[in-house]
Amino acid sequence: MSEREERPLLFLDVDGPLLPFGDGPQREPSGTATDSHLTRLDPHLGPRLTALPCELVWATTWEEAANTDIAPRLGLPPLPVVHWPEPSDAQEREDKWFGLHWKTRTLAAWADGRPFIWVDDEITDADQDWVSTHHPTPALLHRIASSRGLTNEDFAVLVQWLRAA
Repeated sequence: MSEREERPLLFLDVDGPLLPFGDGPQREPSGTATDSHLTRLDPHLGPRLTALPCELVWATTWEEAANTDIAPRLGLPPLPVVHWPEPSDAQEREDKWFGLHWKTRTLAAWADGRPFIWVDDEITDADQDWVSTHHPTPALLHRIASSRGLTNEDFAVLVQWLRAA
């Protein structure tokens, strides 16, 4: 097995975890943030994220714009990007029934059996339950407070999980 296959994935959302909302302007449409909004990015996060023993992947509606607008400001290299397929009507009904976030199925499928962490500000217990049932390897779905973004406490949780994975 290659090193890439052995390393867990870390799916990163942008709005909330990396671009905290705080007390300033409200959420702007993904991929259209003004430069002043991007000043909320903490450049110290990039080195901390790349130091984690995992493969970083963008899991955001910013899609490719995360590599052009976010990654350079954090000192990150271009990362793989999850693209969001249109769900079937049946999947939408089931997701609504179970209370799943619209990203949950896609991320579990993208992981393709690899252990993963998903960092987002909209994760619920329903997402955790669904992944626990439908994904064959360990997964940490870690909800971030969108008002603060990633904190030292969040990194401690990620490091502890990655050491145990």
